[in-house]
Amino acid sequence: MAQVPGIGRQLAAAAMAAPFLGPEEERALALRWKNQRDEKAMHELTRAHMRLVIALAVRFRHYGLSVPDLIQEGHVGLMEAAARFEPDREVRFSTYATWWIRASMQDYILHNWSIVRGGTSSAQKALFFNFRRIRAKLMRGGDELGNMELFTQIALALGVARSDVETMDARLSAPDVSLNAPIGETDSAGPTERVEFLVDDKPLPDEAAGVAIDTNRRIDWLNDALTSLSERERRILQERRLVDEAATLEALGDRLGISKERVRQIESRALEKLRQALNKRHMESAAEAMI
Repeated sequence: MAQVPGIGRQLAAAAMAAPFLGPEEERALALRWKNQRDEKAMHELTRAHMRLVIALAVRFRHYGLSVPDLIQEGHVGLMEAAARFEPDREVRFSTYATWWIRASMQDYILHNWSIVRGGTSSAQKALFFNFRRIRAKLMRGGDELGNMELFTQIALALGVARSDVETMDARLSAPDVSLNAPIGETDSAGPTERVEFLVDDKPLPDEAAGVAIDTNRRIDWLNDALTSLSERERRILQERRLVDEAATLEALGDRLGISKERVRQIESRALEKLRQALNKRHMESAAEAMI
């Protein structure tokens, strides 16, 4: 094995010194570990597959993380594979362990590649780890693709939204930047920071106060208007209009002992009475404001 930067000679030598296991020997070790909890057998099984861990770690080295750290995470995945392996399924341990090793390394990369946390769903992970490969493949096709067409094809290939592809392109194209990083030259008031250019979509304090006052006023008007209704009208409006899950006309009619058509008529009449009461209150309020 050629010396790979970031991998200690002792670790590489130990991995290379471990003997290859034949199918029968591998199965025997796996059975001893599963049935007898023989830790020596488990260590022999995992030690023989450290080459696989190192090989996968080298493949992920371009994400800028330490290869020894990737190997360490891969070893965790290898141990998890050994704990879950079922030798009776007639599958080679290396085939089964590869998924666990890769998954462990990918989780480590996603949590440490950037201080900005991205999505961890299966679709987002596929986008993160396949974006560059698919983009390079499409650009090698010879077609002159604009960014929008390129992003659209990547989104279709991975089954994600194009906006997610655009966001991933921005993440992979530039390093993390602190919001407190200065912009331009420092003036007498101090440096201008990036955070000062963030737009706050929330309403201004006076607007928020106005909305709260108007909301409370409308609630008071509605409560007063409801007093103009009969008890049955209030109940029908409450269960049909003022709850998260409205009752059906049929269900409400069964509870009240009337037909669903009668429930609809009462509801329509109650809404009209409510509308008239609210309009009257609004006109009175407008008249008071003009005094």
